[in-house]
Amino acid sequence: MSTMRCITVYTNNYSTFSEIYEDVLKTPLGDHEEKEVEGITISDAGGVPDEYIEMMKQKPEVAVMRIKKRDITILQHGDVFEILVPTEESA
Repeated sequence: MSTMRCITVYTNNYSTFSEIYEDVLKTPLGDHEEKEVEGITISDAGGVPDEYIEMMKQKPEVAVMRIKKRDITILQHGDVFEILVPTEESA
């Protein structure tokens, strides 16, 4: 079973998210660490199992975006975006 690392971006504004997305991915975060990128709070939510992603995809209020070439999934719901990136460590 693979695990994805979840980075939460606390904004519900897609254009704001789009502007800081690359910076968020480049920002080093420790486990459950919070930082600010251009005034927007981001945090490392730790690892999430594949089941979480599948469960969230089923919910009608969740928008799902995929960046296939980087194997990244982005979930948008409520006032947050969740960026799910593969973890480097192999099981």
